[in-house]
Amino acid sequence: MSSTEPRRTALDALHRSLGATMTDFAGWDMPLRYGSERDEHNAVRTKAGLFDLSHMGEITVTGPRAAALLDHALVGDIGGVKPGRARYTMICREDGGILDDLIVYRLDDTAYLVVANASNAQVVLDALRERSAGFDAEVRDDRDAYALLAVQGPESQGILASLTDADLDGLKYYAGLPGTVAGVPALIARTGYTGEDGFELFVEPGHAVELWQALTKAGEGAGLVPCGLSCRDTLRLEAGMPLYGNELSTSLTPFDAGLGRVVKFEKEGDFVGRAALAEAAERAASEPPRVLVGLVAEGRRVPRAGYAVVAGGEVVGEVTSGAPSPTLGKPIAMAYVDAAHAAPGTEGVGVDIRGSHEPYQVVALPFYKRRK
Repeated sequence: MSSTEPRRTALDALHRSLGATMTDFAGWDMPLRYGSERDEHNAVRTKAGLFDLSHMGEITVTGPRAAALLDHALVGDIGGVKPGRARYTMICREDGGILDDLIVYRLDDTAYLVVANASNAQVVLDALRERSAGFDAEVRDDRDAYALLAVQGPESQGILASLTDADLDGLKYYAGLPGTVAGVPALIARTGYTGEDGFELFVEPGHAVELWQALTKAGEGAGLVPCGLSCRDTLRLEAGMPLYGNELSTSLTPFDAGLGRVVKFEKEGDFVGRAALAEAAERAASEPPRVLVGLVAEGRRVPRAGYAVVAGGEVVGEVTSGAPSPTLGKPIAMAYVDAAHAAPGTEGVGVDIRGSHEPYQVVALPFYKRRK
C-alpha cells in the first residue's frame, strides 16, 4: 500500500464546502458526487453541469520539430492538425498495445498541448520524452501549470457566452482558442466526455476558484449544477466513449477496440507500433476479433466490469463497463463479444450476474446521441 497522500486540485476546499463525496482517483482526491448522481447526470443531458477535471495530465510539446516528434510518437496525423484544432488519438507500444488515448491541441505552428488520462499521465510523459531523442523539440510536464474546468450540456454555450467575448459560435467541435472567461485567461476548447455540447477551460490553478464561482453564478438561471466523476462515467458510457482501463488497455490494439480509424498509416515517416498495427489491421479485416458492443438489460440487475457475457451456455465475451442508465431507464453495458454475437439485435445473449444469466439485448453504440 502506498502511504503517499492523494493530490488535491486547486478546487479541493470548494468541493468540500459544497458537501462533495470525495474519492481517490488515480492518486487524486476528486469529487465523486455532490448530491444525487442521477440528478447531476440529468442536468448535463437537459441543462448544464460543471466539472473539475484538474486531474488530467497536461504535457506541452514545443519546438521546430514538435509536429514530427508527435507524428513519430503517436498513431495519428498530428502534423496535419491546423493551429486552433484538436485531435483524438492514441499512444501505443511497439507491439501495438494502447498506452493511452489522448486529445492533442495544436496551439500554434510549433506548440502542442497533449492531454493524457490521469492514471497514465506519467507513462505518457515518460514515453514522449524517450521518443523525443533526435528531435528538436521539448517535452514539458505541465500538470501543475493547469486547472481544468468543464461546462457540459445544452445550456453550456449560453452560460459561457455571458462571461466571454470569445467567438463561441465560430468555435467548432474539437477546436480551441485563447480567450478570457470572467476576466481569467483561458484556453477555451469545445471538447468533452459526456456526449453533449460543451467546453473545457484550461486555466492557471490560481484562477480556478474565481472561475468556478463565476460560472456557477452565470449558470444559476440555466440549471447549472456541480457534477462529480460518478455522473461523468454514466454520461460517457451512454455516449459509447471508451475509458482507459476498461475498454482500452495495453493488451488491446486500436483495431481490437474498434478504433482503428485513429491509426493513420498514410502519414509520412515511421511511427512507434506501425508494423504491429499493420498486422493488427490485417487480422481485424480477415478474422474480426471480439467486437465492442452495447448491451441493454431486459431486467433490473446491473452488470459490472469483468462479468462474463454468455450465449447458449458458453462464455462469448466480457463486460468492460456497466451502470444504470438514467437516460434509458435501464441498466446498460459495453462489452467485448465474439463477432458471431455482435450484430445489433442478436438474440439469446445474457450476462452472468452472480451465477444468474440475465437477458440482454445487443445494440449498436452509442446508446445515446444528442440532437444537433
